[in-house]
Amino acid sequence: MDQPAREENIQAIVSYFEAGIKPEAKNIGIELEHTLVHESGRPVSYSDADGQHAILEQLRREYPTCERDADGHITLLSDGVANVTLEPAAQMEVSAGPFARLDDALACIRKFEADVDAVSAPDINVMTVGYHPTMRALDLELIPKPRYAIMNGYLGAISSFGICMMRGSASTQVSIDYASVDDCLRKLRLANAVVPIASLICDNAAVFEAEERPHQLMRTEVWEKCDPARCGTVPGVMDAGFTLRAYAEYILDTPAMVDISTGTPQLSERTLGDIYAERPMAEADVEHALSVFFTDVRLKRYVEIRPADALPAEFAVAYAALIKGLFYSDASLDALDRLFAGVTEQDIATAKQELMQVGYDAQVYGQPVSALADELLSLAASGLDEAEAPYLKPLAVLVANRVTLADMEAAKAEQH
Repeated sequence: MDQPAREENIQAIVSYFEAGIKPEAKNIGIELEHTLVHESGRPVSYSDADGQHAILEQLRREYPTCERDADGHITLLSDGVANVTLEPAAQMEVSAGPFARLDDALACIRKFEADVDAVSAPDINVMTVGYHPTMRALDLELIPKPRYAIMNGYLGAISSFGICMMRGSASTQVSIDYASVDDCLRKLRLANAVVPIASLICDNAAVFEAEERPHQLMRTEVWEKCDPARCGTVPGVMDAGFTLRAYAEYILDTPAMVDISTGTPQLSERTLGDIYAERPMAEADVEHALSVFFTDVRLKRYVEIRPADALPAEFAVAYAALIKGLFYSDASLDALDRLFAGVTEQDIATAKQELMQVGYDAQVYGQPVSALADELLSLAASGLDEAEAPYLKPLAVLVANRVTLADMEAAKAEQH
């Protein structure tokens, strides 16, 4: 259909991205999702008497800023440093930072986990794993949020993996700043090239749908098949001529899934460009539009790197250290440019498939993935100062041993 406001909406999205430029900032943000499970294996559900609703109410003492929806459900808690929210099946997410130093990030995550432990029933385990360890996704209860009910129906109609993504999966996401448009585009491209290797290094899903995983990197398959229109790699992002305008056009030309233009969230298969064909998007419209895309690397007013499974705190911060050492060092960025020169979207897709099948035995971009993982750890170590380089150790040990947390958990299960 005709879109009289299209140019204004492209500019609204581009301007939103440009407003994130921070010439001097080199901060790290970490979003870490936690899965709550009773010791018996029974899931902790939002509506349970001792479930996430009750836990959030008790957490208000430590996180005094509280936002609620029209029905009184808590949608956000904050202490000014960490935000606490719930994912679709009540995975508890702490958004920590942004921080200039990794020790502050680790302290923040550990405080959150201690706070949740303190107010949870004694038999509740607060777990950081890539997929629910005891339940099938369909058997997990959605929280009462209209957007999630819409997404559940929309994504569930595409494949079962949409429901797996929403209800079963949990991740570690790291966000970084960009100093200019060129810096933003460079980091987007290089982060996408890193995605398959980071997915392997951070694989932490030994169980899928309450059974032994059928292959490695389970969350990679979940995201690849969830909704190809809004997942995976942003079309064209690996091309030398990619622009923020091209990113904006991708957003506008993809089905909205959740339309908020009338004030009430509703299901929509219309593109965002069509929904806003007659009027310019407000900032809140742009923010919502960007939030319903789940690409491996997502652009907001920061670059959000999303492939890692949920990880224990020290591993999550090790992953943040990896990203910091790679993306906040000019020497590391130059080395990544050389290392990933010529990598295409198809190369990334091929790498994911190979890694899911054979893990550390895979060839990625024409090289052994083990060698690439070694190189990333080495570059990151050289890109960090002496105080922060030791934070890499938990992941460095895994890489040196060519093993993942999921491998270790799977081996432990076999022994029992």
